[in-house]
Amino acid sequence: MSFTCPYMRPLKAGALVFALVALTACGSHAAAPQAGPAEVTVVTLKPQPVTVSRELPGRTQAFLIAEVRPQVNGVIKQRLFVEGALVKAGQPLYQLEDAQYRADHNSAKAALAKAKAALYSAELNAKRSSELARIDAVSKQDDETATAAWRQAEADVAAAQASVESTKVTLDFAHIVSPITGRIGKSNVTQGALVTANQADPMARVQQIDPVYVDVTQSSGELLALRKQIASGALKQADGTPVKILLEDGSRYAHDGKLQFSDVSVDPTTGSFALRVIVPNPEHILMPGMYVRAVVDKGTSPQALLVPQAGITRDAKGGATAMVVDHDGKAALRDVQVSRTMGDKWLVDGGLAAGDKVIVEGLQMIQPGMPVHATEAGVAAAPARTAAAASNAAAAH
Repeated sequence: MSFTCPYMRPLKAGALVFALVALTACGSHAAAPQAGPAEVTVVTLKPQPVTVSRELPGRTQAFLIAEVRPQVNGVIKQRLFVEGALVKAGQPLYQLEDAQYRADHNSAKAALAKAKAALYSAELNAKRSSELARIDAVSKQDDETATAAWRQAEADVAAAQASVESTKVTLDFAHIVSPITGRIGKSNVTQGALVTANQADPMARVQQIDPVYVDVTQSSGELLALRKQIASGALKQADGTPVKILLEDGSRYAHDGKLQFSDVSVDPTTGSFALRVIVPNPEHILMPGMYVRAVVDKGTSPQALLVPQAGITRDAKGGATAMVVDHDGKAALRDVQVSRTMGDKWLVDGGLAAGDKVIVEGLQMIQPGMPVHATEAGVAAAPARTAAAASNAAAAH
């Protein structure tokens, strides 16, 4: 029996103790070398301008709403529109039976004609009396009486004219027209129905839906945090920025809106306040009452830090942590604060600084304090390192 270990020459079977010692030394010499630093991929944080936005739920509201109600009593003689159609301001919608109102108007016109005739007669008498009074043919009292009768006749004409105008208004009310331009809904009454002046139930509703309003809500806490960030200079306020609208299926609406106003009071039951966005709607895709989401730009952060989502993990308490490479080339655990995502990245609020190297790949192979060899994400490994890695893999096999 012989051995090929360099520490030994061929042995005889009797030299057992020496052989065991030599075999121990040979096994120690052949053991694999210790592994080097773990290979990880990092992203070096660089400040960049980022627009901070907030996605808020909301519902659409018509720009104008007019509920059509009768202003006089009457029976509906005819409906003059097509349900669901676009109607113009002043377009006839309903015609009521107006025979009585027309007769009253004609009577008022006749009374006006009679008053004008009486005025003409009184005017002639007054002028004749005035001429006779100058030659003392009539007494001064009779002349004054004739003049007063003339003035009375003028007043009667004015009253008759007002009555004509009043009856004309009532007659016109029997011809119901649209108060605004918009799309009209279903008719709540039919031909032959009796309607009364200023009734509670509308006959129909007309809504202008181009443009439309989108009413959204935001918590007062978010508003306070936003104001603090703007006051500290972390954010620059965005004024007049277009508001993107997302439909129920998640797709983006073709037209951007504009923030019109923010409410001045907070709802005590929900702790939120209202925002109103005005949105063009030429294709009438947005209908009143539709659920949408509005992406409102809150401001621009000129020195924002963005970290890939793969570099942020959550601990057992829900806190966010990141593994970075410290100045000694070792992995270090950092507690970080992140508030929102920007695409596939987290916006960092605290815990990290510009220049930090955040580990995004290889996290499962390392622990805090372990030495690591970092490669910047998107940069190919150096040939020497690649060859060394291949050699190590071959040695392990």
